[in-house]
Amino acid sequence: MPIHKVLVVDDSKTELFFLTDLLQKNGFSVKTAENADDAMRRIEEELPDLILMDVVMPGQNGFQLTRAIARNPQYANVPIILCTSKNQETDRVWGMRQGARDYIVKPVNAAELMAKISALA
Repeated sequence: MPIHKVLVVDDSKTELFFLTDLLQKNGFSVKTAENADDAMRRIEEELPDLILMDVVMPGQNGFQLTRAIARNPQYANVPIILCTSKNQETDRVWGMRQGARDYIVKPVNAAELMAKISALA
């Protein structure tokens, strides 16, 4: 499945700007959300081809939102890459158990992220 539309979910305006800029320069169409509620609204409006998900956010965290999306048959086919400052192996394992397809630690390395996205396509 080719990836064109990416939803970036992060409560940091700096991260949203950085990831949006990076993805757009690589030809992706990007929408953003700053929390779980906003993310679900965006997903319901238009199903993305990929979700980049922060973990540490106010309200519902990225692990919880990843689990909710992955367990919903309507959205389960949308790959999620967790994009987080949580750098422990236990965090990575837990994230993958919630339904994420991949995991990348901030600060995001542009080449690493593009390689992970290419591997999903």
